[in-house]
Amino acid sequence: MDRRQFIKIAGAGMGAMMLPISGRMVSAEALLEPGVDVAVKKRMANIALNAATAKGASYADARIGRYLNQFITAQEKRVDNIVNTESYGIGVRVIANGTWGFASTSDMTDDGIAKAAEAAVAVAKANSKFQTEPVQLAPVKSYGDVAWKTPIEKNAFEIPVKDKVDLLMEVNNAALDNGANYITSILFLVNEQKYFASTEGSYIDQDVHRLWAPFFATAVGQQGFKQRQSLGNPVGRGFEYLDGRPEDKIVIQGANIGYRDTYDMVEDAREAGKQLQKKLAAKSVEPGKYDLVLDPHHLMLTIHESVGHPLELDRVLGYEANYAGTSFATLDKWKSGTFEYGSKIVNLFADKTQVGSLGYVGWDDEGVKTKEWDLVKDGVLVNYQAIRDQAHIIDEKESHGCCYSQSWRDVQFQRMANVSLRPNEEDVSADEVIAGVEKGIYIAGRGSFSIDQQRYNFQFGGQLFYEIKDGKIVDQIEDVAYQSNTQEFWNSCVAMAGKSDYRLGGSFFDGKGQPSQVSAVSHGCPTTRFNNVNVINTARKI
Repeated sequence: MDRRQFIKIAGAGMGAMMLPISGRMVSAEALLEPGVDVAVKKRMANIALNAATAKGASYADARIGRYLNQFITAQEKRVDNIVNTESYGIGVRVIANGTWGFASTSDMTDDGIAKAAEAAVAVAKANSKFQTEPVQLAPVKSYGDVAWKTPIEKNAFEIPVKDKVDLLMEVNNAALDNGANYITSILFLVNEQKYFASTEGSYIDQDVHRLWAPFFATAVGQQGFKQRQSLGNPVGRGFEYLDGRPEDKIVIQGANIGYRDTYDMVEDAREAGKQLQKKLAAKSVEPGKYDLVLDPHHLMLTIHESVGHPLELDRVLGYEANYAGTSFATLDKWKSGTFEYGSKIVNLFADKTQVGSLGYVGWDDEGVKTKEWDLVKDGVLVNYQAIRDQAHIIDEKESHGCCYSQSWRDVQFQRMANVSLRPNEEDVSADEVIAGVEKGIYIAGRGSFSIDQQRYNFQFGGQLFYEIKDGKIVDQIEDVAYQSNTQEFWNSCVAMAGKSDYRLGGSFFDGKGQPSQVSAVSHGCPTTRFNNVNVINTARKI
């Protein structure tokens, strides 16, 4: 979601309509009310499973969900909007006559649940007339009654609204007092209370928390305007992420370029105001070939677009072609076992187990325990991201555990796991990565991007740009974007920092599917260097 979309969201009365998981408007106090008792959820789930099998389903699963959202926006000196929503219902997915069927309802009476399950079976039987091969489900363990919760220290919903508003006002004032002319700051809080049950014997209760605190600051000068977004990240954590410990501020050769485990939103806004004034005065980049040093908050988006999406198996198979495109990373490249996705130091992996990540859960939305697996090993493409009904296509014996639905009312399907770049085995620092550059550019923060339908040719911008000469950051510059293609870019990777520099970035609204759904996903990486990349000047010529 870009700044223009956020401004639309911030408009009075529009907040609830733009939330990815809409629901009824409620008070802030209602968000703290306890959900349905787990024993009651199990009884309701069994009603769905029994009704589905009675109508002829060979398999059925039920997802009972309570989805809570709080969205607060502030612009300059005022609060624009405070929106609280709650959504509650059940989705039932079945296989009948070898075909998928799905139905959902917010009528949580016994009769309402049973009717939804029966409708799902009817849909499956109707669909089976047009399906030539039956669904093949990879086996999954029966987990019985289990539970999982995001490890949080402070439930963000328990923080008083007044305190959150005060924080955003402090953020805005910090930016305005230090050089920004305009700023919009936002708090977006999500709690997914999800219960999964299946005819294979799993009853899984999960309580998932996510938080995002972005801002968008603008400064106006004689030559136009410059913008700087926040350098914090969306996280699968509680409100403790915003505690902003001083030791988590990252400064490289005098440049403030982000935060590690906690985020000081006020300090970042203060720095943004100062950096905006420098951006207004900074010289424009000279186009040409440069060695690029990319910080994790920037590189995460490049990973998302050039690795995460093209290695989704449904995209590779063409299932997303009508909406989001296909993938250059076709099955023949994987089968060859020799396709050089990147240089030999490039190791990219997928997982949904990284603590603090947006994708961190115990089980996915079809009852598969989450795990980690390799996508690119020593530069070579070795695997994709697949769920239960796709695993056999790539000779996997089990699902990768990356099935997800944005709500109870939407069917679950294959979504991107956390996809990350493994850090250097040696604990190399970011300064050491920069030290080897004679002529280069350091890029911090994610900016605009463009990538083709096969996730191959692309262009990426950023938030902050610094010229590197003889291993030193010398000047802040502007109007930078780099162009490459996925294989060429990752094969130009020549150095990266170690574990101590590894950080998670993320995307709160990754869109996919028809009807469209959103999911939240993180990407981890260290500061990384790419040699001889084409850089263009993005300044508009009037």
